[in-house]
Amino acid sequence: MNKLVVRYFAVYRESTGLGEESVTSAAATPEALFAESARRYPGLERFEAARVAINDELASWDSPLSDGDTVLFFPPVAGG
Repeated sequence: MNKLVVRYFAVYRESTGLGEESVTSAAATPEALFAESARRYPGLERFEAARVAINDELASWDSPLSDGDTVLFFPPVAGG
C-alpha cells in the first residue's frame, strides 16, 4: 500500500468537490488509482485526452506509482 497525494483539476475538481486528497492505495499505476477515485466519486469520468502527472512531471497512465508520490489528474482542455 502506498500513501499518495491526489490532485484534481478543472472538471475533476468539480466532480470530486476536492482540489487535493491524501489516500492509501494498492494501485500500481495512475490508471488504477483513477479507477479507485471514480468508484469513490461517481461523477468522475476518464476522458480519452485526459493527462496525468506524477510529482509534477507528465507521465503515462501505466507509469509505476511509489509511496509518497503526488499524482495530478488533468481533464482535456476545451478551446473556443
